[in-house]
Amino acid sequence: MTALPRIMVAPNGARLQKSDHPALPLTLDEIAETAAACQAEGAGGLHLHLRDADGRHLLDTAAYPAACDLLADRCPGLMVQITTEAAGRYDPETQRRVALNSGARHVSVALREICREPGAAPGFFSQCAERGIQVQHILYDMADARRLADTLPPDLLRAPGLQLLFVLGRYGGPSGARPVDLDPYLAWMADAGLAPDWAICAFGQAETDCLLYAAEQGGKCRVGFENSRLNRDGTTARDNAERVRELRRLLPAG
Repeated sequence: MTALPRIMVAPNGARLQKSDHPALPLTLDEIAETAAACQAEGAGGLHLHLRDADGRHLLDTAAYPAACDLLADRCPGLMVQITTEAAGRYDPETQRRVALNSGARHVSVALREICREPGAAPGFFSQCAERGIQVQHILYDMADARRLADTLPPDLLRAPGLQLLFVLGRYGGPSGARPVDLDPYLAWMADAGLAPDWAICAFGQAETDCLLYAAEQGGKCRVGFENSRLNRDGTTARDNAERVRELRRLLPAG
């Protein structure tokens, strides 16, 4: 199993548009160009969202293989993790089908979305494991953490390759994320005796401080315009590569 990279970039997300930032990559060529620039600045992975011709969020079993092939050609060695985010457009059956049939080896799955059909979720996760598909489970709150323990088959919950992403803050939330928002997850992992390969993403101006705090606690970082377009000092970043550059400069060597 492949470990999560120390830095993964999430350059666009499912909802943002050029009106949110002119350097937000939407087309596949723009995404590949952004991925190469971020890889040059130290990103080891890309969290991949695709858009259709109208700029809308796209989950498609034909589009993902073509995108992954292009990224492998332009960014050799970069881990590419596809999203299965519903974004109000897709049901769990579609999400499962895309995860299992896109040829991707790395997939992110929001637990609360896939559990909208709870009976199918355990079998889906077992299928992913059988096919060698690494799932990063996205947890938005402690309710999701408890749901994970109730949903994953025990052998997968305790597997050394278990991958988690803790989301700090929200789209359009009343306030941005804070480093202390990670503490309940840290306590939960310790109490449950879990030792996953984990990372965070964080919304708002404190994105950098949250990521640095997570790194101090042994976690990994997902940075990029999907969550924040702001540098640590509050200025707007020129592009995703600038966000990766700042984070890499501030992280301790290692």
